[in-house]
Amino acid sequence: MTGAVAAGAVAAIDLGATSGRVIVGHVGPDTLDATAVARFPNDPVHAGDGLHWDLLGLYGAALGGLREAFRQEPGITSIGIDSWAVDYGLLRGGRLLGDPFHYRDERTARGVERVHARMPHPELFERNGLQFLPFNTLYQLAAEDPQLLAIADTALLIPDLLGFWLTGSSRAEQTNASTTGLLRVLDGAWDDDLVAALGLPRGLLPALIAPGERLGALRPGVAASLGAGPGAGVTAVGSHDTASAVVAVPMQADAAAYISCGTWGLVGVEVDHLVLSPAARAANFTNEGGVDRRVRLLHNVMGLWVLSEAVRGWERQGHRIDLPTLLDAAAEVDATSVPVFDVDDPRFLPPGDMPARIDAWCEEHGIAAPRTRAEYTRSIVESLAEAFARSALEAGRLGGVDVRTIHIVGGGALNELLCQRTADRSGLPVLAGPVEATALGNVLVQARAAGLVSGSLEALRDLVARTHAPRRHTPRA
Repeated sequence: MTGAVAAGAVAAIDLGATSGRVIVGHVGPDTLDATAVARFPNDPVHAGDGLHWDLLGLYGAALGGLREAFRQEPGITSIGIDSWAVDYGLLRGGRLLGDPFHYRDERTARGVERVHARMPHPELFERNGLQFLPFNTLYQLAAEDPQLLAIADTALLIPDLLGFWLTGSSRAEQTNASTTGLLRVLDGAWDDDLVAALGLPRGLLPALIAPGERLGALRPGVAASLGAGPGAGVTAVGSHDTASAVVAVPMQADAAAYISCGTWGLVGVEVDHLVLSPAARAANFTNEGGVDRRVRLLHNVMGLWVLSEAVRGWERQGHRIDLPTLLDAAAEVDATSVPVFDVDDPRFLPPGDMPARIDAWCEEHGIAAPRTRAEYTRSIVESLAEAFARSALEAGRLGGVDVRTIHIVGGGALNELLCQRTADRSGLPVLAGPVEATALGNVLVQARAAGLVSGSLEALRDLVARTHAPRRHTPRA
């Protein structure tokens, strides 16, 4: 990289579906690290009308983390925010009208019916380039209470809402906006005709902002409460957590696929063109916005949610589960003795008894179900590895990328059994890490905007590769 200055510090709020963190990132020409100064749970809340996020609790925890970040690094001038996609808060006059719904809430089904009655998915795909997911924002808005929509004057996705609370500026970051289904895929602008066709208020959608642009300075009261300096503010990053994660995938050539593996497994390739072919639609692949206007051609796989929800169920039954020990036991199970089931089956989307759902899937398909917790775990790992391998190779075929390597980043990079079995099932080497890819991508975009580093995404990824060497898993016969 050229034109870079000495290392400096930025802060990142990284919200996941089960937990959140505040990160202090140090970035320079040969420096890249991310240190968590606060971690906090993200527990959804069942209310009388459905499943919600405790967003005010998350915001309060994030503010506490930022106070610690500024205590440790008073010179921080930039904060970036990323989270999961599609969910939003409705506001009127800057006031939140209720806790945002969780994308796993069952109300989205009626939104799908209402949208497809006006515009079927094939036509939607030509307009927005997105795979069908029943919780995409346009379906959620279609399921919303019409009286509430009539009252609201703004809808903000989760990172945009936190950014508004910090700065007073309401904008929609482009990578996350691309997951709503309401952007025209050809030019990246809000699709006013689609919004009108669905009967949604156009005024809800704020102006767009690109990663690397400054959202605004911290509100004076917020800055004072955090102990922040006068120049501190929020910089837009790839606010969809997968967009940030892909920034930090240490790809050294175009012939690679990525898997951002956590609660979800986002499996795809990065391309510089849209893929709107009938084959892409039939395979349920999506074109989502990336940093620097790259296209993330990917498929959503259910991810480690299936395993984590199974573990939570066993713990509710009174069993004490140590995940590393459980995975060691699963590694001893013969892979050919457990079923490989379809992890993308909609039955695995809501919270609930995952082993019972696996049993039901096996019964419907006439195969023997697992019997022990180790066998269930091995079955889940094998099923995820098969879905990951198949989707990575399919992404390459659809996107015209001759995939030679698969990168796994995020929490799934720590699961050695999953990484090895993905290599085995794909026949390709798997490079695992960095685990903190989302936070690293977040701080890298901020650092480039601040002049701490410079260059293209490839230059940023070179810094990741030099500072966070991945672990290699070679396919076995």
